[in-house]
Amino acid sequence: MSMRATQQAGTAERAEADWKARAWRELDAARARTRAMLEPVPETELMRQHSPLMSPLVWDVAHMANYEEQWLLRALGAPAITDPAFDAIYDAFRHPRNTRATLPLLEPEAAWAYATRVREAVRAHLEAVPLESADPLLAGGFVYGMVAQHEQQHAETLAATLQLMTEVEYLPVEALRPRPGAVPQHEVFIPGGPVPLGNTDAWAYDNERPRHLVDVAPFLLDAHPVTTGDYLVFVESGGYEDARWWDPKGFEWIQAEGLRHPLFWLPRGQHVWLRRRFGTVEPLPRDEPVQHVSWYEADAYARWAGKRLPTEAEWEKAAQGSDGVERAYPWGNDAPTDAHANLGGSRWGVSPVGSHPLGRSADGVFGLLGDVWEWTSSDFQPYAGFRAFPYREYSEVFFGTASKVLRGGSWASAPVAVRNSFRNWDFPIRRQIFAGFRCARDVR
Repeated sequence: MSMRATQQAGTAERAEADWKARAWRELDAARARTRAMLEPVPETELMRQHSPLMSPLVWDVAHMANYEEQWLLRALGAPAITDPAFDAIYDAFRHPRNTRATLPLLEPEAAWAYATRVREAVRAHLEAVPLESADPLLAGGFVYGMVAQHEQQHAETLAATLQLMTEVEYLPVEALRPRPGAVPQHEVFIPGGPVPLGNTDAWAYDNERPRHLVDVAPFLLDAHPVTTGDYLVFVESGGYEDARWWDPKGFEWIQAEGLRHPLFWLPRGQHVWLRRRFGTVEPLPRDEPVQHVSWYEADAYARWAGKRLPTEAEWEKAAQGSDGVERAYPWGNDAPTDAHANLGGSRWGVSPVGSHPLGRSADGVFGLLGDVWEWTSSDFQPYAGFRAFPYREYSEVFFGTASKVLRGGSWASAPVAVRNSFRNWDFPIRRQIFAGFRCARDVR
């Protein structure tokens, strides 16, 4: 073998080792987080349906194991290791969340044992995965990244379920949150021009593809997400009673539901507000990004403030920066750390605005990743040239006008599932998710 061929072979082996090391690091991190989150929960509460919006917690455990078995074993040629009936029980598309408690679910000990068996088989099978393969599932370790991101997305769903849980107090062990001084809100001018939307990274999802250019007109964007204190002014000034600010469907919805403030806020007299955050009732902080607001609520506030929600193209333009440099994250291509953003779930809540100055974008926008998902004005639609991979049910079946796009990730999102191009989506009435927003404005 020539020296050049030897060097090329060595480079290929290192690249292979790199994606395998990354895959195991992310898979193990996701499992450790899931176990740590659920360890304090009594078995009876793991089996209980705490909200019709969410699954029983134990369903998620076995669902994650079944998903891993299907994609990291069977799809790669390894034999099934468990009862094929699990495929139907833990199929998220066959059973709506509000029906899953009626299924013959594995109890907690059996669900964890199933997850362990699958992971051990996956670890053993990885050794047989070829260094080079024509299978697109293995390109850059895509399918391993898909499964790791899937489990971390379910960890965020588990956090939302734990927040909705009222039968027992869930008191998480929290990492300290930074406490910066007061940070004033201001607008940042984002020059117009082309922005490359999407991602070509091996672990990017199908809805992030293909990468393409979109022209964006100049606009102004809030430097920080809208805070609880800002939103409180809207609430106390009668914003929920004034139809002028609301999408007609949204106003009809809040009237029917009797909504007068964000989810988990607790009014306690004139200008006195508390909130429930997991097992704790505490004063409503004024300096944190508002969260647990629906798209309708975000849109109404923006109208009231004389602004609007940004489009997802504008949001990604702000995250990429206007200097033409391609960045995976607003600050560059370095992987997220605690200094850049509030991610990973260890703080169990949002940090005050301005807490992560190293996460500032090239144009001077703060907090684009982490703390709260940010609603955009855009419907969840495919990019031109979209191709479903590896299955339609991840993205394609949700395209349309029923869901709005969210960007940026929340405090409960894992770094592996957060990047400038990542697209989340949900119905405009959803409030249990860790969502907030920032406002935009046309340049006149």
